[in-house]
Amino acid sequence: MEFHTIGNMWMWTGFTGLVLFLLFLDLVVFHRHAHKVSVKEAMGWTLMWISLALVFGAVIYQFFGPERALEYYTGYLIEKALSVDNLFVFLVLFNYFAVPGKLQHRVLFWGVLGAMIMRGFFIVVGAVLIQQFHWIIYLFGGFLVYTGGKLLLHKDSDVHPEKNPVIRFFRQRVPMVDNYRDVHFWVKEGGRWMATPLLLVVATVEFTDLVFAVDSIPAIFAITEDPFIVYTSNIFAILGLRSLYFVLAGMMDTFHHLKTGLSFVLMFVGVKMLLAEWYKIPIGVSLGVVAALLVLSILISIVLPKAKEESDQGTGGAGAGKTEAP
Repeated sequence: MEFHTIGNMWMWTGFTGLVLFLLFLDLVVFHRHAHKVSVKEAMGWTLMWISLALVFGAVIYQFFGPERALEYYTGYLIEKALSVDNLFVFLVLFNYFAVPGKLQHRVLFWGVLGAMIMRGFFIVVGAVLIQQFHWIIYLFGGFLVYTGGKLLLHKDSDVHPEKNPVIRFFRQRVPMVDNYRDVHFWVKEGGRWMATPLLLVVATVEFTDLVFAVDSIPAIFAITEDPFIVYTSNIFAILGLRSLYFVLAGMMDTFHHLKTGLSFVLMFVGVKMLLAEWYKIPIGVSLGVVAALLVLSILISIVLPKAKEESDQGTGGAGAGKTEAP
């Protein structure tokens, strides 16, 4: 089956190889020894990943023209914004499991690696479905409008890790030690192998990204149906998610209106999908609308800060839900 895409086999292979090489350097060279990531270090990595994403977009512009480059940048911005929403959940999970600071980067590394594989699969499936059954794009559009509306109405809903099916499964079926054992996922005790809490945290993060991918993949197909642009913009957005977490971890409550902005972004791209047969919104307009919605939500969050009491209730207070053993 052939796809209408700018990416040939060598481009797909080269891009994936480059990303895996960068991840290898990140884990084996720069973060070989587990340590707590400082804000300064995280800022440096965040700027590096964003710079790489921008340079890649410039390469697309050079070889494939401004239209494709705008599709890439718009997709990257949407995926980056939706990925930031993941950070709120990661913060709750890390508090709930009392993940030591030096292990948090390792958890996010494996989470990103798993997200790359899962999103690659979803992108291929989505491209096949749209090519074979073009009407499904309206299903995606309706789903995004519904999801955006639901997020808008329930933007302050709490996250309850104890209800997560992955956590329930592990607690009932997987033998596990009580405490973290450095970076190990499995340890041998009493003559049998047992999982450590670190394995459960990674599994929960992977499941969380799977849930978020259900929203993010259809959202970017509203911008472009080119699988290569969808894939590359997705991967670059989540690659910088780890370092961005350490930059924003202490400022999550500052951006309390970001979810409102994201809800309008989802509804906008959903409407864009639903109108595609009759009117195609120019990609430049789409980029401007998405950027404006996100900037406006951030500015409103700064101008109208969340009350301290409300902030404490939203996070359950400092260290709420912490546990040494799942």
